[in-house]
Amino acid sequence: MTTRTDGHALAGLAALLADPTRAGFCLALLDGRAWTAGELARSAGVAPSTASDHLTRLVRGGLLAEERQGRHRYVRLADPSVAQLVEDLAGRAPAPAAPPRTLRAASAQASLAYARTCYDHLAGRLGVLLHDALLARGVLDRAGGLALTPTGVAWLTDLGVPVEPLRAGRRPLVRDCLDWTERRPHLAGALGAALCRRFLDLGWTARGTGRAVRLTPAGRPALAAALAVDPADLAPPASRDTGPARA
Repeated sequence: MTTRTDGHALAGLAALLADPTRAGFCLALLDGRAWTAGELARSAGVAPSTASDHLTRLVRGGLLAEERQGRHRYVRLADPSVAQLVEDLAGRAPAPAAPPRTLRAASAQASLAYARTCYDHLAGRLGVLLHDALLARGVLDRAGGLALTPTGVAWLTDLGVPVEPLRAGRRPLVRDCLDWTERRPHLAGALGAALCRRFLDLGWTARGTGRAVRLTPAGRPALAAALAVDPADLAPPASRDTGPARA
């Protein structure tokens, strides 16, 4: 009986994401912001009443949290574990068969593939590069599972990121998150979120449209120095000799 109950519960959860509109809402909410029902309706190209029905199901299913301010209804992903679930599923989904139809769509896709937020941490090619550079610098280590090293504590202190508050929180300090464009891990967990915030605070990165993130002119050399990589390695693919960004 327990197996039957668990099976029905899992099927119910899967059904919540089995609709393209509801799945699209969850992908949009990976930017970490709270959206109104109207904003999500416009992003998905559906009627407000249709969006409201879908959002009610997602809230009741525990994937979204709801806030009301006056007549406005705001929704966000319920917690980081939901963001992890959505990103992991996106990483296992087939790549779109059709290329973008317009230059604007292609540019937006390339920007997301280069750097974006995955809920509250960096994703895309820049996020994967950050993950790999931290391993190469000895900030992180995989000897017994992904972990922060003493060298990493000193590196974070120099960067202005206090470690102890991150350790004291409920979230894992460091965690791999499968990147859905690069199909390799980027850094999640409390540390991934703290680094994303710190780079924004330092002005090394800036938010673009939607989930997109860009390196600022001052940020590229500064981040390259912090990671001990060539600044050219941080350039968006379209400005390198390696060709356009991946879809």
